[in-house]
Order: sequence, then C-alpha cells, then structure tokens
Amino acid sequence: MTFTLVLLAIIMAGVLGWLLRQTFNTQPWDALDPVENQPGRGEVHMDPAKIGLLSFIAVVTSLFALFLSAYMMRMKLGDWRPIDEPSVLWANTAVLVLASFAFQWTRGAAIKGQLPAVKVGLLVGGVCTALFLSGQLLAWQQLVAGGYLLTGNPANSFFYLLTALHGLHLLGGMWVWGRTTKRVLTGASAESVRLSVELCTVYWHYLLLVWVGLFGLLLST
Repeated sequence: MTFTLVLLAIIMAGVLGWLLRQTFNTQPWDALDPVENQPGRGEVHMDPAKIGLLSFIAVVTSLFALFLSAYMMRMKLGDWRPIDEPSVLWANTAVLVLASFAFQWTRGAAIKGQLPAVKVGLLVGGVCTALFLSGQLLAWQQLVAGGYLLTGNPANSFFYLLTALHGLHLLGGMWVWGRTTKRVLTGASAESVRLSVELCTVYWHYLLLVWVGLFGLLLST
C-alpha cells in the first residue's frame, strides 16, 4: 500500500509539474514584445500578482511543512491510534483532479479568447471544488458517526486539523474564483480575466498537490 501511494504521489507530482510548466511557460510574463526589444535586455519581468501568489504559496508550504513535521513526531508516541479513513476521500481526490484540469482547460480558452469556453470551464472548476469540499464534510460526518471524535486521540485531531486547513485555503481560492466568474458572466472579455484565470489555475494545481501529499500520508499512517 505504501509503495502504491508513493508511486501515485510521484505520478501526480509529475503531472502537476507539467501543468505548472504549461501555465507559466506557454506565454511570456505578459510581455508584448520580444525580450531583446525591451528595456533591460535579457531580463524577464513577472507580473506582480504572480509574484504575490508565489510568495503566498511559499508561506503556505512552510505552514503545511510545520504541521506535517508535528504530525510525524506526534505519531511516534504510544497514545497514537490510526483511524480508518472514509472511502469517500478517494472520490474527493478524483473530483479535485477534475477541478484542476478544468482550470487548466479554462486558462487555454482564456489565452485563445474563447469566452463561452471560459465560462463553462470556470463553472466546471467551481462546481468540482464545491463537490470536493462537500465530500470533505461528509468524511467528517462519517468519522464522527464511527466514533472518531476530534478529541478522541491525536490521530483524529490531526486528521480534522489538516483537512480543515486545506479546505480553508480552497475556500480562499473560491473567493477569487467567484469574483472572476461574476466578471465573466456580467460581460467581461476573456482577455480581461486571463490573469485571474492563470492565478486560479496555479493555485488549484498547488492545492491538488498538497492534498495528494496529505492524503497519502494519512492513508499510510
């Protein structure tokens, strides 16, 4: 089981790495002219919003790393009793994968100026994300019904903590998604929301990678 989870994580990391390369490298950083025709020849200028997102991702990564470090240390103590993870988590993972690919597809449509496709892609990505969050709540309900209460043992507490932390970051992304979708549905052009779609795409890819890592750790411990 552990080998399978590690293999799955490697495959997912490879897929997500490819998606991120496509997201960042398909188009220059909003440059309208070749680099050699711009002031400061040879310099690549990144949009401030993208710099902000990458900085935020770095902070979030540090936060998750701290919690995972605490998780690994705490599980070595004698009162740690692993829980049986609800099977719905597998379906939730599949739905989040679909959401990530929906945003990647939407980004491609935004680059091509295909407004109808952008609308569909945003709606599909949002609905899949909402289904994932709903599925996480269902997993919590199943655990509570099975007697795995928050304060029952440290493994329970960490499960609720890590999944809640991940869910809160997805909810933050849904706020940006909601604003972008509202703009598109009220007449904004595909070009005007392109940057927002790109930022959402990177963020969803990142949170999918985080979830795959969390899920693999929870299953293997």
